[in-house]
Amino acid sequence: MAYIRSRQHPSSTVPFKHTLIAIAVLAAPLSVQAQTQAEPQKSSQEQSKKENALPEIKVQGTQDIPFKADVSSSSKLVKPLLETPQMVSVIKKELLQEQGAYNLMDALRNTPGITMQLGENGNTAAGDTFQMRGFATQSSVFVDGVRDLGAITRDTFNVEQVEVVKGPAGADVGRGAASGYINLASKAAMLDDVTSGTASINNGNNKRVTADINRKLGDTTALRLNVFKQDGGVAGRDQVESNGYGIAPSIAVGLGQKSRAYFYSQHIRQNNVPDGGIPTVGLKGFYNANTLLLNAPKVDSENFYGSVNDFEKVEADMATAKFEFDLNDTTVLRNITRYGQSSMKRVVTGINGITATGAQDTWTVARSRQGLDQSNEIIANQTSINSSFDTAGLKHSLSAGVELLMEKQNTNTMAVPTGTVIPAANLYKPDANVSLPMPIKNGATAEGQTKTVALYLFDAIDLNDEWQLNTGLRYERYNTESRTVSLSTAAANPTLPVGTLIPAKVTKSDDLLSWKLGSVYKVAKNGRLYGVYATSLTPPGSANFSLSSAANNINGPQAEPQKTTNLELGTKWDLLDKSLSLTAAFYRTDSTNEIVQVDSVTNAFAQFGKRRVEGFEIGVVGQINPDWQVTAGAATMKTKVLQGSTGNNAAGAATRWSPDLTATLWSSYKVTPNFTIGGGLRYTSEQKRVIDPSANLAVQNMPNIASNWVADAVASYQVNRNLSLQFNVANLTDKAYVNTLNNSGARYTVGAPRTFNLSANVLF
Repeated sequence: MAYIRSRQHPSSTVPFKHTLIAIAVLAAPLSVQAQTQAEPQKSSQEQSKKENALPEIKVQGTQDIPFKADVSSSSKLVKPLLETPQMVSVIKKELLQEQGAYNLMDALRNTPGITMQLGENGNTAAGDTFQMRGFATQSSVFVDGVRDLGAITRDTFNVEQVEVVKGPAGADVGRGAASGYINLASKAAMLDDVTSGTASINNGNNKRVTADINRKLGDTTALRLNVFKQDGGVAGRDQVESNGYGIAPSIAVGLGQKSRAYFYSQHIRQNNVPDGGIPTVGLKGFYNANTLLLNAPKVDSENFYGSVNDFEKVEADMATAKFEFDLNDTTVLRNITRYGQSSMKRVVTGINGITATGAQDTWTVARSRQGLDQSNEIIANQTSINSSFDTAGLKHSLSAGVELLMEKQNTNTMAVPTGTVIPAANLYKPDANVSLPMPIKNGATAEGQTKTVALYLFDAIDLNDEWQLNTGLRYERYNTESRTVSLSTAAANPTLPVGTLIPAKVTKSDDLLSWKLGSVYKVAKNGRLYGVYATSLTPPGSANFSLSSAANNINGPQAEPQKTTNLELGTKWDLLDKSLSLTAAFYRTDSTNEIVQVDSVTNAFAQFGKRRVEGFEIGVVGQINPDWQVTAGAATMKTKVLQGSTGNNAAGAATRWSPDLTATLWSSYKVTPNFTIGGGLRYTSEQKRVIDPSANLAVQNMPNIASNWVADAVASYQVNRNLSLQFNVANLTDKAYVNTLNNSGARYTVGAPRTFNLSANVLF
């Protein structure tokens, strides 16, 4: 497979296969003895040459382990991953290429505890939408440590590795990181001349090409260019398309010097046909009061209920300048400045109630037309210093910095004109060519902006050879300003004509203090035990910078920040001569200050809710021997409302879409020097939609998503030093399953059927 590798260091010495270490050790004395007995007597001339020869010098470089990373790209994680008291999963580009994982959601399937989401009533197709350890995490995605805004689907063409940091991380990244965050490390220019690329096609007739070109322009300067182009359909879905292209140039100056500068940007354009999903009729768990529907067959999983005019257009740009200065051998000063903007314009068709009377071929499903016109903008400046030093016999690894941030989001509400009829679709034979009304801007808008100034400090203190203390503290001052224009209704404003535009402005400023405290104990040279306690705060308007004047809304300015605390106890080991990493941890996360309904009649709310998520997670990544690579993980998750009131907020309720068990496995083996095979399994247990402990599930439509197993496979052949061929099969057994389900249970997205992908990888 075509990976870019630096040629600046000699190749590592190939170790014995670890599965034969015990045999080799036992056999070594006998081997030496036999060799000594069989070796003929040297001549005096040969013996003289041997005695006068220079001593043998063995040169050994860093061992290349494709799946395993030892450090994070974040300067805030001041120790290697083995000594970091937190669960951190690093998904490297080598694994992404082997799996044919082209976007962030595919990449995140390599770590347990993450589930994909659909959206309220099926009307949201919001790109990368997911939960981690029971909490929504899509607003906690970062690129090179800077928050990345916008409900877009992120491509991996310019990603060096995906870092998944679990547990409340307010000290790391600030507000809203209730269960952790995702950081994408961008590819950077390096001192080498390498060109690689991939061309692929799948059975959905989706074609994709990528190129990664790096050039050394001088002794200290390099240029890199990453591009991709993708076009075509989606396997198993009519009309749905995934089209886009991107370009990411970067230049680095001063490489290998005490002062370095990196200038890079990324520009992505997408023009997709969004997937509106299909009705859940006929699935196990479907319920409808109409008895005709209870035994009705499933719809064809390829059905498309939208219009050929549905679209999703995305523009995403970011430009970054990063400077690094080595003040001495142990101290580095950094500054990173970024401007980013993204916009999405989308029209998608949702589906709702089913009308079933008369002949089955005349049954219909109601459609809704949803539009989104949204733009995001961010300006960020981060200055940090990392240093290692000794004081009073204690060794410190310190990171401190200041962050300035301006985030902005503008949304224009779109809707079909009042009184416009949206024709229903035939339930079993929908026609995408039927004319459907287009949503238009109706004058309602939402403009939100948050400005943040933050200071942080992390210090890992080696108390002695066995004990390490980890501390982290972040203070931030934020100001959120929300301006909205809404349309009056007869119920809310009986004195105004319906549809009158009503402007409003709401602001909120506050100080937030998040911290973490952990310790690491060195059990052995290659093993650690750790414990950590950390906090995170989610103030009003954190997700979309939109504040509400409603008294029952968690985004109201009168609301206190939701507070999340996390306790994690775990162990980390580097095994097989540091080729294989093993991690295991118990975690407990408590979220307080949640809004709960206290009276369903008066619709009164209060802020006293408390929710708990706890479980156990284990992971392994690396190589068993130089030919056998593996990454695997499993996580349990138990969710419970500890304090609440009625319905889904009642004590004893669970958290939606939080499976008790998730597991993932991927492994590949080099059968011959030129031929590699591999594959994996993904498991997700039942995900509950209905979590009200008092609900009668017998009359609830689709109360859960059933558990499912999915198997994948890959085979690759190295034709020559410059070309390899790769064949991936996703969902090897062609298992039918529900990928995501909307909150009402009426609509779902289909799990991808068996999908074949053939690619050619080149490396020069």
